[in-house]
Amino acid sequence: MRRADGRSSMSPRGVAAAIRFLPAMLLLLSGCSREPAAGNAVSPSATMPVLAVVAHRLDPARVGRGAEIYGQNCARCHGANAEGAPNWQQPGADGKYPAPPLNGTGHAWHHPAAVLKMTIRRGTIAMGGSMPAWEGKLRDDDIEAVIAWFQSRWPEEIYQSWQAMDRKARSGQAVR
Repeated sequence: MRRADGRSSMSPRGVAAAIRFLPAMLLLLSGCSREPAAGNAVSPSATMPVLAVVAHRLDPARVGRGAEIYGQNCARCHGANAEGAPNWQQPGADGKYPAPPLNGTGHAWHHPAAVLKMTIRRGTIAMGGSMPAWEGKLRDDDIEAVIAWFQSRWPEEIYQSWQAMDRKARSGQAVR
């Protein structure tokens, strides 16, 4: 975490724990070299940004599983690195917007966890969008793993802002 002056607020003990955790993360990364199905490839560097997993306190096994599920189901539209479709902010000929980025440069981080899960489960077709519903195809823990993977792409400042907003939403406070 960062303080207002830009320096880390992580305690020396926290830094030591993160450093001890790093070799395990690198070992886990070595198992991420298996290629996903053709056409859905998630680049090896996209599977798990180690520092973000540690900084965001995400479960590395869940993030790794999310990378695999994302590559098989989501990369086709949202991009191998969650970068979104080209011109995602402009509607296509059908009037629908292409798939947005999920890497922190789009708007996904403006939505609490419950909305992210619901959007993946139900899709956006009923609302005039193009995203299919994944309910019945992906289990809830699969959906949570995919969310963890794309959150691992988010810069720390974005992730911290999202966490604060998500906490407010879970406590019943209005979220703008």
